[in-house]
Amino acid sequence: MRLGINLGYWGAGMDSDNLAVAQEADRLGYSVCWAAEAYGSDAPTVLSWVAAQTERIDVGSAIFQIPARTPAMTAMTAATLDSLSGGRFRLGLGVSGPQVSEGWYGVKFDKPLARTREYVEIVRKAMSRERLSYEGQHWTLPLPDGPGKPLKLTVHPQREHIPLYIAAIGPKNLRQTGEIADGALLIFPSADHLEETALSHLRAGREAAGATMEGFDVCPTLPLAVGADVSALADQFRPYTALYVGGMGSRKQNFYNQLAQRMGYEKEAAEIQDKYLAGDKAGAAAAIPERLIDQTTLLGSVDRIAERMQAYAAVGVTTLTLAPAGFTLDERVAALRAGVEALERAGLA
Repeated sequence: MRLGINLGYWGAGMDSDNLAVAQEADRLGYSVCWAAEAYGSDAPTVLSWVAAQTERIDVGSAIFQIPARTPAMTAMTAATLDSLSGGRFRLGLGVSGPQVSEGWYGVKFDKPLARTREYVEIVRKAMSRERLSYEGQHWTLPLPDGPGKPLKLTVHPQREHIPLYIAAIGPKNLRQTGEIADGALLIFPSADHLEETALSHLRAGREAAGATMEGFDVCPTLPLAVGADVSALADQFRPYTALYVGGMGSRKQNFYNQLAQRMGYEKEAAEIQDKYLAGDKAGAAAAIPERLIDQTTLLGSVDRIAERMQAYAAVGVTTLTLAPAGFTLDERVAALRAGVEALERAGLA
């Protein structure tokens, strides 16, 4: 099992620290450094900056938002980043959510599965440097009855095949991800529930495509905090968990809330959402069971984290991406090093 690092969103007051974290992860042998985007910093600029100041670590988008770019633009960006980084780019895609898609990009959040499938088909076709023509429900290239003509990408990616990941949570999206992608980006993954909440659906998609899970990258992201008091460490992540389970998306379309329900927290997920949407963020955070936080993070001593890593590897995780907690650069770097130490103690390095 390999390790990754997730820098999250840029512009949170720790920009220079984030670069130092990425460089330390590069030195420690982490496999990939991911960057996110929502409606602030964009991922391609961050990844370009990180790639220019690291040597071996891959850089990946977790995620490029599908409503933010046309598929051809995404192919151009992926090819450019792969070329500039010396073949170190991984393309992660996701539909975002209804609030961002419609409120920020002005793109209707409808038929996300069909839209994702078409998007991936166009991106793959463009990156293969075929002349680009496509007829689908959501995209038609070139536009009919106009001056457009099929064009071919002029940039040569460093590699013939750039790994393509999809951020997936729901069963149908996971199944499609297994069918059309090279890897899955997962969030709030519990080793205790990963088989029924994710892996079984990914496997069904692979089977539908006539493939196995061999070579498919199962890549969950887990916050990491090292220390003796697990309860105190869990409290650090209450606002984070409350935001996603309670406030992300809308009442009807909160994929993270639905995931918590599938993990057996139906009553608690409803209470967290009710309080968060009513403006009681502190009450929402307090309503989160400590076990839910513990199941979806890596907390405690290095030995305890090593045991958790063994559990993730046993169920089929191939790249474990860490989001190290800490208020200072020293704390985050110490957590990075603890992640490597835990992996070694787990016998997984």
